[in-house]
Amino acid sequence: MMDAVGGIERMIKAAKASGSLNIANRNLTEVPPRIYNLLNEGGSEEKWWEVVEIQKLDISHNCITALSDQLGGIGSLTILNLSHNQLTTLPAAICNLALLKTLDVSRNSIAELPSDLGLLTSLVRLNCSHNSLSKLPDSLGKCSELAELKAHNNSLVTLPEELKCCAKLSNLNIESNRIGELSEDLFSSLPNLTELSAGKNAITALPNSLGKLSKLVRIDFHQNRLTTLPATIAGCTALKELYLGDNLLKAVPAEVGQLKTLSNLDLHSNQLTEFPAMACSLRLSLLDLSNNNLSGLPSELGSMTSLRKLLLGGNPMRSLRSTLVLGPTPALLRYLQSRMPSTAAETEAQEQAPETGNIFGTVGQPDQISRAARRATSSKILSLPKKNLVEVPAAVWETTDITTVDLTHNQIKVLPTELSMCSALEVLMLSHNKIAEWPSAVLGSVPSLQELHLAYNPIREFPQGAFVAIAKLVVLDLSGIPIMLPPPPALAEMPNLQDLLLRRTQLQDFREDFRSLQKLRLLDVSQNSISVVPEWITCLARLETLDISDNNVSQLPPKLGLLEPSLKHLKVDGNPLRSIRRGILEKGTNTLLRYLLDRIPAGERV
Repeated sequence: MMDAVGGIERMIKAAKASGSLNIANRNLTEVPPRIYNLLNEGGSEEKWWEVVEIQKLDISHNCITALSDQLGGIGSLTILNLSHNQLTTLPAAICNLALLKTLDVSRNSIAELPSDLGLLTSLVRLNCSHNSLSKLPDSLGKCSELAELKAHNNSLVTLPEELKCCAKLSNLNIESNRIGELSEDLFSSLPNLTELSAGKNAITALPNSLGKLSKLVRIDFHQNRLTTLPATIAGCTALKELYLGDNLLKAVPAEVGQLKTLSNLDLHSNQLTEFPAMACSLRLSLLDLSNNNLSGLPSELGSMTSLRKLLLGGNPMRSLRSTLVLGPTPALLRYLQSRMPSTAAETEAQEQAPETGNIFGTVGQPDQISRAARRATSSKILSLPKKNLVEVPAAVWETTDITTVDLTHNQIKVLPTELSMCSALEVLMLSHNKIAEWPSAVLGSVPSLQELHLAYNPIREFPQGAFVAIAKLVVLDLSGIPIMLPPPPALAEMPNLQDLLLRRTQLQDFREDFRSLQKLRLLDVSQNSISVVPEWITCLARLETLDISDNNVSQLPPKLGLLEPSLKHLKVDGNPLRSIRRGILEKGTNTLLRYLLDRIPAGERV
């Protein structure tokens, strides 16, 4: 506790030289009155020409239960942080801070915000999350500069109609409340909204005006009670991420197929019976259809070559083998491609070819390659798996606009230097071949390469700086490589990685260089010898899928629960987890993460 008057005065004097006063993390139960006095009086011994008005005041992470009305007298404030205290109310005088741009009152016990909050006409950012609010003041609509409103984890049942007057609002987070309805007028009047988070509410329908939000990049309505999705969503032309898991959706409108910028589509745990063929033209990276009522998939989905992760578990699939449903995404896409209708020319050629039992309708490798090349002219995918090839065919670089090459399950030993001619090549699949030397030079010469699959090749060693040449990779699969990976920080050379698959790679622990991969969305370290999951795993804040199945892990760190709700799939089966009841493990990721979260001491939840 700060009770030495001289110490406070020295702190105030320093603050008046810098314009910022920070008394956070000092275990204060109140703001010392001398602070208000000194801030307002100015100090008699100071040189007035050296004084800087206080613009930033940070009182966060204390034990303060009440604030004085004198706070409203610090009229120069532009940033005020009162978060992580024990406040139940805010003084009405706080509304006198006409220059205030940022107000953070999160993680308190505030039941109601001042009714005149709208007097803060300069306010740009308001964070009132993690409180006990049942409503927001109507006057908030007068905050015409408001761009960011975080009101998640409260008890809100509705939003004020006046919020529609905040035309500059770009980020709205109302997750984890009790909201049951969103008004039609609200979205009609928020043209600049780019991020909307409304998961974990009780919303039953979305207004048609949602389609007017043409700047929206991210929509999250997971864990609500939605039964339909408005067709007008096609108007969200900038949308990249759409999260609708844990709802009651029975169908997806075909208009979703018009969202050409969409990358992530999460529809898990709904009641879907089909996925619309019109949506198969999207360029998705992630598609989560797990835990629905799907019995099959449209073959057109095989043309979605951008797809890095397709989740289908928990569906009554009758038209697809379980090995396909639960296996790697590329294998499923190849299967669906094989079921796609042939072009007229291919159909005629197949009818004239002898019965051989293979999908190319002919025997020789040259004919198989030429047919695959013709198909690639329209699909941009050259697919030649399981053709007993001993070298990479010239067709790969003779067609310069091919984006995906699949040569898995062949006998290829060397990558040719001609691959450098493949200027459009983004995805190279070479798993299950005979490559023994790490092809640094060749890989480094492919300018657009983003995805590399080299799993289950007999690579003998990794040269120094092996990953420098592929620093731009987004997806890397080295599963089943028979030698140890280069020691840390080798993986840090690939900071853009989003998917990293290291099944059966002799890992003994979580590598320290995993911490550098801040963009990771999928990490598969299954079938190794890992015994400890470190607490620092929570620094991978974008992680959506973590597979640690079939290791030696006996317990999970409670802080793993902090990755909820971003972590949607946590696979832990095949580990000797004795401290967690089987019933919890069987209920899935959400239940397990909440169980872990409840075991974190209150003071350590950050």
